Amino acid sequence: MSGLTDLTLRQALDALGTRKISSEELTGGYIAAIEAARPLNAFVLETPEKALEMARASDHRRASAEAGPLDGVPLGIKDLFCTEGVQTTAGSRILGTFTPTYESTVTSQLWRDGAVMVGKLNLDEFAMGSSNETSAFGPVVSPWRRQGDDAPLTPGGSSGGSAAAVAAGLCLGATATDTGGSIRQPAAFTGTVGIKPTYGRCSRWGVVAFASSLDQAGPIARTVEDAAILLKSMSGHDPKDSTSLNTEVPDFPAFVGKSVKGLRIGIPKEYRIEGMSPEIDALWEQGIAWLRDAGCEIVEVSLPHTRYALPAYYIVAPAEASSNLARYDGMRYGLRVEGGNLTETYEKSRAAGFGEEVKRRILIGTYVLSAGYYDAYYLRALKVRRRIADDFTAAFGKVDALLTPTAPSAAFALGENAEDPVAMYLNDIFTVTVNLAGLPGMSVPAGLDAQGLPLGLQLIGRPLDEGLLFSLGGAIEKAAGFSSKPARWW
Repeated sequence: MSGLTDLTLRQALDALGTRKISSEELTGGYIAAIEAARPLNAFVLETPEKALEMARASDHRRASAEAGPLDGVPLGIKDLFCTEGVQTTAGSRILGTFTPTYESTVTSQLWRDGAVMVGKLNLDEFAMGSSNETSAFGPVVSPWRRQGDDAPLTPGGSSGGSAAAVAAGLCLGATATDTGGSIRQPAAFTGTVGIKPTYGRCSRWGVVAFASSLDQAGPIARTVEDAAILLKSMSGHDPKDSTSLNTEVPDFPAFVGKSVKGLRIGIPKEYRIEGMSPEIDALWEQGIAWLRDAGCEIVEVSLPHTRYALPAYYIVAPAEASSNLARYDGMRYGLRVEGGNLTETYEKSRAAGFGEEVKRRILIGTYVLSAGYYDAYYLRALKVRRRIADDFTAAFGKVDALLTPTAPSAAFALGENAEDPVAMYLNDIFTVTVNLAGLPGMSVPAGLDAQGLPLGLQLIGRPLDEGLLFSLGGAIEKAAGFSSKPARWW
């Protein structure tokens, strides 16, 4: 069967189920694709031997009629998920060659359902970044190029490796995490589908923490249906995670293709920001027209505290990061730089182990939590967060879901915003509100800009209403007919 790596996840499952292809054959195709795509730097660790071993086991299960719902499907794993016996670095020098003796809950559920791991994917260090340029392993390069321009582009961050690998056909799907937009923005930049589920839908146990009240795992995939298939396996209650929701996991794929007629879709007026690209605005209007044609009613809504979301996020997230990253001290695991005494060992280990962006966020977080500033910054940010959540609650009293752009621009060149942290942080302007409120949000590829780069539309839903997002995402996907792929240059 030709074009093995061109199949969608659903097509691959169908071909595996009818024995047209074997998992070993499919996995071998992806291993070759990964080797050929090393210029993208999407993987920090390739695991071909482990992948083939898992693939052979999958083929044996299929032969014994014991196949799981993902049996034989090659996936990439963001290197923020602990994988038993396989190096996990979070994109940081400070974790060194840390090899977990346990498996994250999300990945254990994927293996339970028969998936195959082809490797660990690159990311911004500790998931802190919007361009995948803060990784200790170097930046990921997007498989996309501007028309007539060879400048390397960002695949977005922090899940840049996940998005680049899926877009370049190096795996059928990938795990990712989203703290302020790190699933949705890379998906928009690479023409893939990414969903951040409701906070608590997927277990955080075994996922290296950035900001514990904001982090959430989710998939990046080629189609809305593929994302639904992956999220079904990734979701579920976990008693090891106190924030995990004890609620039934719906059959997410069954929602794709359902009619959206009669749904009320909110358009937040505050998202029409000054200076927004005309192309982004035109895409938004096109998305509105597509949903209206599908039978939806379009309603303008107000989220008045949106303008405070970015500053609130960049207080809350660094504060939690400062606390979470205190454990990396050079004593128990990871990098250790010897000093003349205990304090000096701490200082030297952390100075050598953390990159500049992580240090910046630790310092911001430590500052806003310090005596004299805790009330002025951190507590005030928590109050703003509450107001943002209340805005969404009020809006969802009138509408069923919201439609917005995913990002304020298409992918930018590597190094373009590297010297301006504020410009980099502005990439999250349309996505951070969803994390602050704990809501599900999904990015669906909807078109190309004038330079031939992908653009995405974001759908935001009520808590635990991912199913509706899959129905709406399927409607946009069908209307957009997005089938563009990056021209291979690597």
